[in-house]
Amino acid sequence: MSLAKAVISGTVYRAPEKRFTSNNVPISAFALNISDTEETLVRVLAKGNLAQTVEETINKGDRVVVEGRLQNNTVKNEDGSERRIVEIDAYAMEKLAGSSTTSAPSGKASPDSIVQFGQTDFSDDLIGEDEIPF
Repeated sequence: MSLAKAVISGTVYRAPEKRFTSNNVPISAFALNISDTEETLVRVLAKGNLAQTVEETINKGDRVVVEGRLQNNTVKNEDGSERRIVEIDAYAMEKLAGSSTTSAPSGKASPDSIVQFGQTDFSDDLIGEDEIPF
C-alpha cells in the first residue's frame, strides 16, 4: 500500500458535473487547471456530502485548494484510444475568494475570504502543552 496524499490549488477549468453511482451515492467531478502559464489539468472527484456542496458552490473560474488522494485513471478518447490522466479523490476543499476581497489592509487574507468545506479530522479542543511531543 502506498500513500498518495496531495494538496493542490488552481482555477476551476470546467464546471462540476454531478452523477450518481449504482448505489445512489453522488459524485461530482470537475477539471482544475493547476498552472498559471499553461493548461495543466487535473480531474477532481468529490463523493457524498462533499459532492453536493461542490455542485452548489463551485463554478468555472473559481480558485480552490483541494486535498485528497492522488490517483491515475485511464479514459477513452473519441477515436477509441486510451490515455492516462491524473485525478484527485478529494476529501477536503477550500474555495478562495476573488483577489479583490482577499487582501486585508495588513496584506493577509481576511477570515471571510476563505470558504472551507469537507471533512474535519480535528476537534476544536485545544491541545495542552504536556501533549506536544517536543
